[in-house]
Amino acid sequence: MNTVSEGFMAFMKESGAVGDAFMALTKTESEKSALDEKTQELAYIAVLAATRMSGGLGFHVTRAKQLGATRDEVKSALLVGLPAVGLAVTENFALALSAYDAP
Repeated sequence: MNTVSEGFMAFMKESGAVGDAFMALTKTESEKSALDEKTQELAYIAVLAATRMSGGLGFHVTRAKQLGATRDEVKSALLVGLPAVGLAVTENFALALSAYDAP
């Protein structure tokens, strides 16, 4: 399963300095975070689910798994936003778990 979306790949290819600046921002945010990498990924999965953003979900689920996140931790992260945004968090539930279950 290719975990980087076509949209993101096109953005990085076509946006030049904007894409470079975005990646620099993400790198700095990650390096300065007080969260460990696995927790950071789980938190990001929760945000993606709550905002119905499917593009990066496969990538971040795969990354969380590589960092030692269990399937149950990923499911819990997907559900974090349920009280705040309701069933919107279920929009990409199957996609996220498919990414986790992929070899």
